Amino acid sequence: MPSLSVNSAEIYYQETGSGYPLVLLHGLGSSSDDWMFQMPVLAERFRVIAVNVRGHRPSSLLRGPVTIYTLAADVAQLLDALEIPRAHVLGLSLGGLVGQVLAIDFAEKVKQLVLVNTFAHLWPTSLRETYTLARRAVVSKFLPVRTTAKVVARDLFPKPDQTPWREVVVERIGTNDEASYRYLVEAIRRFDSRAQLDRITASTLLITGDRDAVVPRGCQRQLVRGIPKIQWHIVRDSGHATPVDQPEEFNRVVLEFLKT
Repeated sequence: MPSLSVNSAEIYYQETGSGYPLVLLHGLGSSSDDWMFQMPVLAERFRVIAVNVRGHRPSSLLRGPVTIYTLAADVAQLLDALEIPRAHVLGLSLGGLVGQVLAIDFAEKVKQLVLVNTFAHLWPTSLRETYTLARRAVVSKFLPVRTTAKVVARDLFPKPDQTPWREVVVERIGTNDEASYRYLVEAIRRFDSRAQLDRITASTLLITGDRDAVVPRGCQRQLVRGIPKIQWHIVRDSGHATPVDQPEEFNRVVLEFLKT
């Protein structure tokens, strides 16, 4: 896995395929391996660059608070170092926050934007969402990372036949650097792009799993209300990890959107 020193950090990435550049940004506590079912398909049409976001090994870890803007600046400078003036950007969950900031503050670098199971501000819009977010906040802030990983794994893959995927999540998230994970959780908690969504000029697709137990539907709906040029596609029988639990539909919808 190659790396580049940008924005005072070492950022690792995977690259495959050829064509118009497409940047993939993973979720919290994960890695570019989030895209195992996407990279071979997307590489047939695009130059795919899957980034390991700062705070996730083997990229630089965190030794203090961080903002989503910093993570976006890392990606913008990585594109500069790769001599890529503009790219499509696809972000899942935390990666979707980074994608939003790229489209707002580095707009010239984003051709089309795909957001997956993400939000403008993680704040409840109903009593049920209040419970969901309060539970997740307690788990991610106070429990050890490996315990948090087990809770997250059950939320992402609740079905009995998804046990192997739960084990993958526990192993992947459970081995995170604890300090980095906590700093990222705090950055996510503080994130609020609602007042800036109208600055996103890129054509945008929001993909939502209809069973997402991590990001409430109301939080995702704020993106639809705020981004001027946005389409919303809801994937049936899918949770938070839509690229994994419904890869065929996910790939089809993304490819169709990026053709337009």
